[in-house]
Amino acid sequence: MTFARHFDTFHGLPVFTLPEPREKPLLTRPGQGEGPLPAADGVAWRLDCAWDVPFAELWRSFTDRVPSTQVRALVIGPWWDDEYSHLRPALELILADAERFPALRALFLADVTGEECEISWLQLTDVTPVLEAFPLLQELGVRGGDSQGLGEEPLSLRPVRHDALRVLRFESGGLPGQVVRALGACELPALEHLELWLGVSQYGGDATVADLAPLLAHGRFPALRHLGLQDSELQDEIAAAVASAPVVAQLESLSLSMGTLTDTGAEALLGGQPLTHLERLDLHHHFLSDSMADRIRTAFGSAGTEVDLSDHRAPHRWRDEEWRYVAVSE
Repeated sequence: MTFARHFDTFHGLPVFTLPEPREKPLLTRPGQGEGPLPAADGVAWRLDCAWDVPFAELWRSFTDRVPSTQVRALVIGPWWDDEYSHLRPALELILADAERFPALRALFLADVTGEECEISWLQLTDVTPVLEAFPLLQELGVRGGDSQGLGEEPLSLRPVRHDALRVLRFESGGLPGQVVRALGACELPALEHLELWLGVSQYGGDATVADLAPLLAHGRFPALRHLGLQDSELQDEIAAAVASAPVVAQLESLSLSMGTLTDTGAEALLGGQPLTHLERLDLHHHFLSDSMADRIRTAFGSAGTEVDLSDHRAPHRWRDEEWRYVAVSE
């Protein structure tokens, strides 16, 4: 799976890519039309070094041209101006100016398509300082993980308390188990939406079902209403754990999509605790048989739960073996 498009909206705001620093200050990026820049609080500002502009220069241009005290949402696209490089220097510039962004409520790191850089090659860093520097942040998204070992340090997280964060997303072809374990030790009392793309071991996704246990326990995230444990080669085992997980009772929606879910995992969902209180169950990109898919539709459809069973997949066959694959890996 590739990320064919950049965000159109983020945090409820239209995404606007900052024009190239060398353009006239009041002209927008080619293709977006000409005219004055939008109101600082009216868009999610996207920074993209696609013009071979160093990120430091792009960041200075942004803070010079846009009233930073009014910026509500920020999206970081490709931060390298030549070869792939580590996120940390760019992130350090953002964190150094944190006090200039008192209204910032949402940040996405690495709005990068597969054509720009494979997800497993994105060289990230410890993202805990983002939560420490922006105590009023409500939404944080992170894409990547650098399973190739190209960067100076891997994607990581430290246990932290953050009272405002409502949405947290980690999109990865291989999410490090360390991140999952640290997340299970975090205190996030306002968290409503948690989405984890766990990925595969080949690309650094070494989280185990046991690592997920704190996330599935009662009371860890009291405000949680959506849980996504997705894109995993352990999707059947995760489904079995979710089927008896205390956290499920408080959820409004659940996603076990994008992974290698088979009839075994679906049977566990049907045989576990009642899930018909859910408003939505997302199982898209799955390996269910037609008969099992019908059982899922009947069981949840009769209760009014919206079920996504799109993107049915057939396993690849190699000699006498079957191979199932996740939606996003490399």
